[in-house]
Amino acid sequence: MCDVEFNVGEILKGITLALENDVRLIAFPELCITGYTAGDLFSSKTLTNGALKGLIEIAKFTTGKNIIVFVGLPFVKDGLIYNVCAGLSNGKILGLVPKNYLPNYSEFYEKRYFAPAPNFSDTVKIDMGEEVQEVPFYKNLIFADKNVENFKISAELCEDLWTAVPPSIYHAVNGARIIINLSASSESTGKPEKRRDLVKNHSQKIVSAYIYANAGEGESTTDCVFSGHSIIAENGKILAENAPFNYGLNACEIDLSYLDFERSKIMNQDFNADKSLYQTVEFSVDTSLDTVTRLYEKTPFITLGEEEFALDIAASGLAKRVEHTFSKKIVLGLSGGLDSTLALIVCARAMEKLKRPLKDVIAITMPCFGTSSRTLDNSIKLAKAFGVTLKKVDITKSVKSHLKDLNHDENVHDAAYENSQARERTQVLMDLANMENGLVVGTGDLSELALGWATYNGDHMSMYAVNGSVPKTLVRHLVYHFAENSKAKIRKVLLDILDTPVSPELIPSGNDTITQVTEDIVGPYVLHDFFLYNIITRGFTPKKLYLVACNTFKGEFTKETILKWLKTFIRRFFNQQFKRSCMPDGVKVTEVSLSPRSGWHMPSDAVSALWQKELEDL
Repeated sequence: MCDVEFNVGEILKGITLALENDVRLIAFPELCITGYTAGDLFSSKTLTNGALKGLIEIAKFTTGKNIIVFVGLPFVKDGLIYNVCAGLSNGKILGLVPKNYLPNYSEFYEKRYFAPAPNFSDTVKIDMGEEVQEVPFYKNLIFADKNVENFKISAELCEDLWTAVPPSIYHAVNGARIIINLSASSESTGKPEKRRDLVKNHSQKIVSAYIYANAGEGESTTDCVFSGHSIIAENGKILAENAPFNYGLNACEIDLSYLDFERSKIMNQDFNADKSLYQTVEFSVDTSLDTVTRLYEKTPFITLGEEEFALDIAASGLAKRVEHTFSKKIVLGLSGGLDSTLALIVCARAMEKLKRPLKDVIAITMPCFGTSSRTLDNSIKLAKAFGVTLKKVDITKSVKSHLKDLNHDENVHDAAYENSQARERTQVLMDLANMENGLVVGTGDLSELALGWATYNGDHMSMYAVNGSVPKTLVRHLVYHFAENSKAKIRKVLLDILDTPVSPELIPSGNDTITQVTEDIVGPYVLHDFFLYNIITRGFTPKKLYLVACNTFKGEFTKETILKWLKTFIRRFFNQQFKRSCMPDGVKVTEVSLSPRSGWHMPSDAVSALWQKELEDL
């Protein structure tokens, strides 16, 4: 505490460590050059002069180094002492940002020592030895990289964040993508969680990255303890965190293009600000790195702990539709596969909400050429275990008759051969629903919609689609969750369904085994769901998506495999839009929907050439 020489030395070590780890931006805690808890010693010229000398030393240390640094110190201007954040880069003091809101409660007495930030822009002259720098002194500074348009930073200090209207709100709407908060937030029970929630939620509110650099063990313990609890959040998600009393470098990658993608959705409203109140100071840091180090979630659609919530969303939507249409029955095709299994679970839960008997759910199994005994048996066992009404309609004769009418050779297993089965099943479902005054529930999932892996006017169509916003990875996860919380009889059949390869079962195998495996044809669903999520929710370009996927799935898929299936995804996503343009109503369960009404708007004849070329150029 108050040992400026020691503190400066530690700051220089921190900068060196950051550079060794390819960090381009680093922030240190509030008043780190002197220590936050100096008290009335802040009025001592010895301390403030020493702090200014330390600041100059740190600034000079950055000369020739590829980094921008933010440190805190007490700074004297016109006889008043301010609690400031200083931005430093390449030997320059870029600007001084004074603290807006000074806490004066509990253990905080800042109004005793400091003046609040003035409302006007000013400059101060600082003698660096070799030159005198004229440095901006203003609460509304934006530090902007002159070579990277969206690398823009603003600063606030500790209490600024905890107020009703934080300055960072205005910083963000005036262009800052990254907010630095130099903080000295003391500890008490329950406070780390409050701090974590505040930083996370505020970063989402202002669609920014938020870097919260908190004071630690160097502070005085006369009345309080400071734990160094530091947080980096990005648009509502914590990317990196130093847990309380776990000191050290807290670093991660920030995705500026993702923030711009999110902001572009609301730019004409919230981010259309009057920039006349802001001043820009420029710096230059080379942010181009040859590798991507940030790991993204392999299964981003899955949120642990929200399984029951997801099922309730789907069931509530279906229950409302059944009630609104005065449907006496729910009708669905039960194949013994994952999608129809999840649809059955949702149907059963909807009936519970409506206080209707499960016999009002009619599950229809429709074996044909490629149906294996395993999936047929599982569909029957599942329907009986749930207690729903089961009907078996063998469509083999009908499809053969249809193919004969078309003069189609049964031995030619082309698209017409396969799709005739899917369309016959849909006809059976629709007609039986008419007979029973029922509602046909669709079973196709979000992954299949993205890839167009559905027969147009076959399994593509229904009266209400409960899985339309649920990707395959989440379908599997929800079925497993339900199995683990079910009685032994249901659990056994569900676990076998989970162990069955995903297949449309439209081609006969000859030996009653499943040979037509979907993922062998269109690719692994874990990759496609990863592609879909990051294209739709994060705005990734194909090249960026490839690099991120290679890093995230390193050791699981080769680069060649990832590139192959990414090309497939882009091609199919564009070419199959016409199926999504006329998809049936369906409840939105996840944050991604490809419905032309509630989610994705795209012309059916959009050309994928630009996206494909980006991958060809890799």
